[in-house]
Amino acid sequence: MGYFMIRVAGRQIQQVGSLNLGTIEEEIAKKILDAKTVYSYPSMKDLLFELKTRGNIIESAKEMSESKVVFTTFQYAACNPAYWDLTAAGGFRLRQGVRPSEAVRDIYRNSALYAFECATACVIIFYHAVLKSISPSAFDSLFQDIYLYSWHADPDLGVNTLYGDHYLPGDVVYFNNPDYSAENPWYRGVNAVVLEDGQFFGHGFGISSSEKIIEFLNEVRNPDSNQPAYLANLVTRPSFTNLEQYGTVQRDRKFKQHIVIHHNKSSLSCTRHRAYLNKGLFT
Repeated sequence: MGYFMIRVAGRQIQQVGSLNLGTIEEEIAKKILDAKTVYSYPSMKDLLFELKTRGNIIESAKEMSESKVVFTTFQYAACNPAYWDLTAAGGFRLRQGVRPSEAVRDIYRNSALYAFECATACVIIFYHAVLKSISPSAFDSLFQDIYLYSWHADPDLGVNTLYGDHYLPGDVVYFNNPDYSAENPWYRGVNAVVLEDGQFFGHGFGISSSEKIIEFLNEVRNPDSNQPAYLANLVTRPSFTNLEQYGTVQRDRKFKQHIVIHHNKSSLSCTRHRAYLNKGLFT
């Protein structure tokens, strides 16, 4: 039985059958209803936008799983030079004169030309899902200076991490491996998209259960370790409400100067990435 934890403009939503949702969106809405926390939305439009975008995150994760994109470290990162400039740090900077929407689409269209680690993969999935949720012109207006590197993201994407053990399909969770082997530091953890059926997509792992991801991470930790891998209480998602507002009106947005942290550490959680940023270790 649900806890009826959806509120729209102050009113409770107790069933989702009348919302005319697709299959995945309805599953997400049911998970929200069963939550032990309140999800409040200013309007029905905001709720529907979040459900649509979460569904698109799941779809984009599955498409990446089926693509020819390769997992690698920053040292060996690769991209299509027609759309992106590969930086010395292993980041992808949008080329001048290239439409952001076309550059993001190219990662999926010409996936064999790309290689990156799992945090970067999650940011790409977020961008790709938002592109499906708003018009290409609005996307190009919002994200004029995309730079892909770990969890670095445009402020308008609104990527934020919450602490808690409740997550929804379309969120990103983190499997932490505190005693990872120094020989394989990229197995320090896995950023994984929560799918609608309880499975997870982690770039480099494909679609799998939490048990199998943890089992693999335990196999590649230090031989003398007694601290197993685990699903951390970190839940990362974009700001759906802000994106819905931005996506409805095309605006002339000025170039946004971003501070970038180049830590050269693959598979970091979003919180760890920002911890490095807060320490001032940026270039």
